[in-house]
Amino acid sequence: MSVPFFYEPTIIDTNQPIVLSDNTSKHCVQVLRMREGALIHLTDGKGKLFKAKIISADKHKSVALIENTVFTDTNPNRISIGISLLKNADRLEWMFEKITEIGVTEIFPLICKRTEQQRFRTERMLQILVSAMLQSQQCWLPILHVPISINKLIDQATHHQKIIAHCELDQKLLLKDLPKSSDALILIGPEGDFTIDEISLALQSQFIPVSLGETRLRTETAGLVSITLLVNR
Repeated sequence: MSVPFFYEPTIIDTNQPIVLSDNTSKHCVQVLRMREGALIHLTDGKGKLFKAKIISADKHKSVALIENTVFTDTNPNRISIGISLLKNADRLEWMFEKITEIGVTEIFPLICKRTEQQRFRTERMLQILVSAMLQSQQCWLPILHVPISINKLIDQATHHQKIIAHCELDQKLLLKDLPKSSDALILIGPEGDFTIDEISLALQSQFIPVSLGETRLRTETAGLVSITLLVNR
């Protein structure tokens, strides 16, 4: 049986017993029926993996003693995505989960001219990222930014390779044919795509226009495909 994996972002002193969060404690004791002496893995989401032993099992405040700490180097590739908010939040949540499992580094929720939904539940989305990180047993939690306008992100982007995927019938490269970069940002628009002005602004800021393939994809599908291609180049 594999050792259960949990997120504890506030671990500081590994030489002292630590009180586990209510969520972790409840899952260990009520769901997994763990008792004193059981082993668990913890991560702070910033590269550290802790092997710990439960020394006091309580459904609200279990206590664990860390036995070993391993630091996992961050992925040398900074793969970021700026993607429009969607009217159907479930579809965006699904995509956030999948791109976290694949290995995205940074997520910028975008507000574009044609974005229909501008409400963003940051805490809910963060919970989804944490769950996906634990499911895939990673030790780095993607950086989730607050929603930002497309114009502001275009102006502020510092990535070495800046990419915009759009559906206009302009000359574009296939994303899969772009040279590999360790520092890339791709922009994905809303249903209805980016406006001509948004695309023009991105091109003026040296964004590379790309196509993801011959078929027109939903926003969340485009996000998943683009991160898959960028991470696995």
